[in-house]
Amino acid sequence: MRRKKFQAFFIVSLLLLLIYAKNLIERQNFKEISSTFTEVYNDRLVVESYIFDISEGLFQIQKLVDHCDIDYDYSRVLDEIEQEENEILAIIEEFEKTKLTPDESQYLTDFKNIIVNDLSIKSYDLLYTDSSGVNIDQVKRYDAKISQARKDLDDLSAIQLDEGERLIKKAKRLINRSQIWAQFEVALLIILILVMFWLIFRKSKETKGVIS
Repeated sequence: MRRKKFQAFFIVSLLLLLIYAKNLIERQNFKEISSTFTEVYNDRLVVESYIFDISEGLFQIQKLVDHCDIDYDYSRVLDEIEQEENEILAIIEEFEKTKLTPDESQYLTDFKNIIVNDLSIKSYDLLYTDSSGVNIDQVKRYDAKISQARKDLDDLSAIQLDEGERLIKKAKRLINRSQIWAQFEVALLIILILVMFWLIFRKSKETKGVIS
C-alpha cells in the first residue's frame, strides 16, 4: 500500500516538476522573442532610417559639388558642405552604438573615412574659380569618392534586409517552439488530472471496501 502511494506521489511530483520546468523554458523563450523584436526595431529598422538620412546628406553634398558653376552664393558653400558632413557624422555616431555585424563595422568605417578624409574641402577654389571655371578633374575625384560612399551605404542597407530576415526567422522558430511547449503542457495537465482521478477513485474504492 505504502509503495503504491509513494509511486503515485512520485508521478504527481514529477509531472508538477515538468510543468514548472516548462514554465521556466517558456519564460526564457519569451525573453528571447522580446529581445529579437527589439533588435529588429533598434538595430535594423532605425538603422535603415539612419542610412536614408545619410544618403540625403550625401546627395546634398554632391549637388553642391557638381553645380559649382551655377549662379549661386558660393561664399558659404564650404560651410554648407561642412554642416552636411557634421550631420552625417552625428548620425554615424548613433549608428555605431547599435549592434553591428563585422561587415557592417567595416563598411561603416570605410564610409566614415571617406566623409572625414576625402570629402573635406579646404578651399572652394579647388572646385571653381572665375578665371578657370570648373575644375573638372577635382569634381570628378569628389564624385568618385561620393560614389564609393554610396556603395558602402547600399551594402549597409542590404545587410539590414539580410539581418532583419534572419531575426524574423529566429522569432518564428521561438514562437513555434512555444506552441510545442504549450501542447506539451496540456498533455502533462491531462495526465496529471487522470492520475489525480485515479488516486481519488482508488482511495474511495478502498474506503468503501473497509466500511463494508
